[in-house]
Amino acid sequence: MSALHFYQNRQMELFAAKETKRLTLRQLIFFGRSMNEERLVKSANYVRSELTVRIAHRLRDMQALPYIVVTQDEVAKVYDLYWTAFDKFRSFPPITTMAENIKFCTFVRGLLNEHASVIPALSLGFTFSSPYMPSDQLDSFMSRMLVSRISRRVLAEHHIALTEDFIKGSTKGRPGRGALTRNASTHVGIIQTELSPKASIERCVDLLRKYPSSVIYRDPENPDSKNVPCPRVVVDGHVDTTFAYIREQFEYIIFELLKNALYATSYRHRNETTPPEIRATISTGSEEVQVRISDQGGGLLEPDISSPSDLFSFSATRNMMRMEDDRIEALRKTILSPHGMRATVDEQLERWHERDPENVASTGPLPRLGIGLPMSNIFATYFGGSLRLVSLDGWGTDVHLKLPKLGTKLEGVEV
Repeated sequence: MSALHFYQNRQMELFAAKETKRLTLRQLIFFGRSMNEERLVKSANYVRSELTVRIAHRLRDMQALPYIVVTQDEVAKVYDLYWTAFDKFRSFPPITTMAENIKFCTFVRGLLNEHASVIPALSLGFTFSSPYMPSDQLDSFMSRMLVSRISRRVLAEHHIALTEDFIKGSTKGRPGRGALTRNASTHVGIIQTELSPKASIERCVDLLRKYPSSVIYRDPENPDSKNVPCPRVVVDGHVDTTFAYIREQFEYIIFELLKNALYATSYRHRNETTPPEIRATISTGSEEVQVRISDQGGGLLEPDISSPSDLFSFSATRNMMRMEDDRIEALRKTILSPHGMRATVDEQLERWHERDPENVASTGPLPRLGIGLPMSNIFATYFGGSLRLVSLDGWGTDVHLKLPKLGTKLEGVEV
């Protein structure tokens, strides 16, 4: 990566000067409900132009970093991936027909796969860059990068889903139904219009219970021990609540929070026959849906952590656990893996399926990358929500997730 290539490019500057056209969930739903070829072509051209602008903004953001940071191998790799994607999007011709849109969807899907290494590469690169940037500046940069990445994937995957659903509807003799064919009237593209927090929580609990031999339940101080008892998860509160949201993002957050709660509780009470239950409470107001997950896992007492919010940080200065050898090695392996990291529940299940669930002792526990909580925080804030950790030291942890209910908040993408 030459300095000339990195700092001087007229085309990138032109696109970086344009404003991002942010959307709300409600806009994505409204546009996707009555789909036809003309609207799909319009959507394709919006995605094509908007992703070019959003990538240009992030390239410009990277150029403002200290040069010693952007020459880190992992950071340089991300820059090259973004530059290549920017050039490809900029060069892709306008879409005018459904056939061209299908080719565009194939092109976009390929780029999504190429960028599977971005999250672990950024995480590792900025772990090593922590001495050269203040923690607040580093975390602010990572937030912009990852929220923008989420936004681009949402736009791309939503458009691909709308196209696939329209094609399915058309082949069944129902042209124009579009996104309604995914699951009756409960989905528009990748958005579930009647998402049930209770159902999602229960699904995550069921999935976690299927892998009792994983790192979630094993005693790390006694790897040859049998599985410790799994805590019961009780779901209460406004259990009939439904709202419109992207289920993949919501369940990733819940999955990570429950995984941490189950691990902490089962480990702290490993010598008890019946560990204390974990409680997931749902509440809904006029504008927000909230989920509180409470455990008795002892709290967040860590010698290298001064505040619970430090667990959201990508800075090794704020969170020294990022410098643990096993985490660094796990990140390197994930970067090199053809699967990379998409930050979904399904990809974690895929990794678990690749292992022998009855013979984990021979392969060791699943590595903990230290990305789950920071990514959950990023997902929560994408559409204006929040995630807060409250540690009751010596007792347990309460995690408060707030998400907008009405779908009227703009994406949290920063220019």
